[in-house]
Amino acid sequence: MSIIDRHCIQQDDSVRAALTKLNDLAPDSILFVLDEHSRLIGSLTDGDLRRGFISNLGFEDSLKKFIQKNPVSIQLSNYSLEELEDYKKRDYKIIPILTEDGAIVDILNFRYQHTIIPAHAVLMAGGKGKRLMPLTQNTPKPLLKVGGKPIIEYNIDRFIKFGIKNINISINYLGDQLVDYFGDGVNRGATIKYTREDQPLGTIGSILLIDDFSFDDILVMNSDILTNIDLADFYKEYKASGADMAVAATSYHVDVPYAVLEVDGMNLATSLKEKPRYTYYSNAGIYFLKRELLSMIPPGTFYDVTALMEAVLKKKMKLITYPITGYWLDIGKHEDFKQAQEDIKHIKL
Repeated sequence: MSIIDRHCIQQDDSVRAALTKLNDLAPDSILFVLDEHSRLIGSLTDGDLRRGFISNLGFEDSLKKFIQKNPVSIQLSNYSLEELEDYKKRDYKIIPILTEDGAIVDILNFRYQHTIIPAHAVLMAGGKGKRLMPLTQNTPKPLLKVGGKPIIEYNIDRFIKFGIKNINISINYLGDQLVDYFGDGVNRGATIKYTREDQPLGTIGSILLIDDFSFDDILVMNSDILTNIDLADFYKEYKASGADMAVAATSYHVDVPYAVLEVDGMNLATSLKEKPRYTYYSNAGIYFLKRELLSMIPPGTFYDVTALMEAVLKKKMKLITYPITGYWLDIGKHEDFKQAQEDIKHIKL
């Protein structure tokens, strides 16, 4: 049963039916009452029923006499992450998400979701994982298990926690195993579709095979990454900056074991640093981008996301980086896979 079916009840249903549903929903005991056109007309809790009974309402009375009218709700096409954060701070637990005509299309439960990011996600999962052979001989790399759970599943679960429920997985090598494992995503409260590469199309070329994006912003991510990146903060930085594309970056430190002299063009020393550490930022394989950038990708051609980044810069468009301050690991080699098995014991993804 979907979350909408669990939390919704028709205005003509009985008080007894409402009590039964509320009992089944504990501790998330709130119902949203719908009219004959499936539009939200009010909310209903145990407390609303109890107050109704005290006011001499009974089991034969209409649910409309018990409800709280005009409950807090979110319009699907008109909300901000800051608005959701405010509701969370004010201790709202469960909020319906509505279309413009008032129909419920989803329900946000802050016990399971942090927020709702209005973006469509694409996971790149078509690679052969050659450096992890023989582990990938009969299993696609994204389905290799870390801590008893496939690598890619951590990422899909993270998307859902941040309210990203429209997901495409780009598949090629042993791709049918991914289809069999995740199916259509309904049992996870998501919609998962698959894009099949007939030929290798690089790290972003296959995105052009998708023709039903649900939002104007797209989250693209490599499927073999383990990370606890705050996707909401990443998205807010991307939107607040007015960027056309945002690239998550992981820090890389270089420690020089000697004193370093800095000199000018005339070989004149300008400073001396004792065993300095230099910090660089590397592409972490996670991107937010405007849907309109897809027109810059040549169709049917091997095309890497780095080429798109170069094209964005060449056109003087805005590209920003977002430093990952938490955990991040790209599982490309056997030593990475071994490291992931140890890390997963100590981190929360």
